[in-house]
Amino acid sequence: MIIIAGYTRTAADARDHAVAAFAPMVARARAYKGCLDIAISADALDAERINVFERWEDQASLDAWRKIAKAPRISRRETHVSLFRTEKAESPF
Repeated sequence: MIIIAGYTRTAADARDHAVAAFAPMVARARAYKGCLDIAISADALDAERINVFERWEDQASLDAWRKIAKAPRISRRETHVSLFRTEKAESPF
């Protein structure tokens, strides 16, 4: 399983527009074979922060998606996003 998680920052007055610009891509990704979950969302506390979370079955699914994703271009101040590989998932509770 592939997990991509982290955040990016943009100007506070541009954040909500940036998140909305990703909505069509998020909808397409959620319907794409191999996508287990994806969310690009406004942070509840930081007006400049956009949270990023993706979960993919495998690298092949992610690679295929990236070829057709067509992410919108947004102005970013900084990005802190990492890719994690795991073969194990457990209930946290």
